[in-house]
Amino acid sequence: MKEILVLYYSHRGSVRALAEQIALGVQSVPGMLARLRTVPKVSAVCEAVESDVPALGSPYVEARDLAECVGLALGSPTRFGNMAAPVKYFLDGTGLEWHNGTLAGKPACVFTSTASMHGGQESTLLSMMIPLLHHGMLVLGLPYTQPAVNATRSGGTPYGASHVAGADGDAVLTEDERVLAMAQGRRLAEVARRLCTGGV
Repeated sequence: MKEILVLYYSHRGSVRALAEQIALGVQSVPGMLARLRTVPKVSAVCEAVESDVPALGSPYVEARDLAECVGLALGSPTRFGNMAAPVKYFLDGTGLEWHNGTLAGKPACVFTSTASMHGGQESTLLSMMIPLLHHGMLVLGLPYTQPAVNATRSGGTPYGASHVAGADGDAVLTEDERVLAMAQGRRLAEVARRLCTGGV
């Protein structure tokens, strides 16, 4: 079995909900598994204040997760049209992996959640692609062959799966958001499987 790393940061649960749907999509592809991981919060305090093990959700990501995966789905909430600081902080610490080419040639996709419909989903997704391209990853979007990309009145973009949480931070995905997140996970896993087997 080959594993796709589904790596995310979620503040109020929306991005985690997307990650779980992406994982279901990954695991719908024969021979593929999803490895759910998260990143810790960033603190202004200069000493470690987070537990080594998260109280809820997925375990924290480790360098070996990047090395062992055959593909990566990266998720973050939107912060002023950009990825959240914990995701950026984690990526900023992957210089050794960049130097060693750990992620080069592996497929990747991105996903996000915002409080408002026009809260910067697409710019956040694009900003998350940049470090992945620097790592040499093969970045995938969501094609319009997925009917929900064109039909959605909530989240879901050609750049990646997304969710509109609203001002109250509702983590419940709409049907289109759920379908698109699963489709994105399935597409990532299918491409990764083809690359692993030498297929086209």
